Amino acid sequence: QVQLVESGGGLVQPGGSLRLSCAASGSILSRNTMAWYRQAPGRQRELVADVTSAGSTNYADSVKGRFTISRGNAKNTVYLQMNSLKPEDTAVYYCNVNQVHLLRRYDYWGQGTQVTVSS
Repeated sequence: QVQLVESGGGLVQPGGSLRLSCAASGSILSRNTMAWYRQAPGRQRELVADVTSAGSTNYADSVKGRFTISRGNAKNTVYLQMNSLKPEDTAVYYCNVNQVHLLRRYDYWGQGTQVTVSS
């Protein structure tokens, strides 16, 4: 099992910045992908950004150039630096780890942290 604990959400004005953090513990494999998803009211959960254990990153078009995903030195932490925030970024943000073991993919989720962008 893998446990994920997120922090860093909150209320911010448009144009502001927030940094989300996620710490993973438990049965973390050396090869995995850590990601941030978000879900706004009435909408499906969507991928915001992900980063592999090798350091490759991927971003949703809506956040490119504004958000940066990174992993900590311990490799079991992931951060999401969010700049130039817009009201449409308002959502619950979820940390995710996915890893493959014996040809089966396992997904683990954090409890979510609310990000609200409003004046």
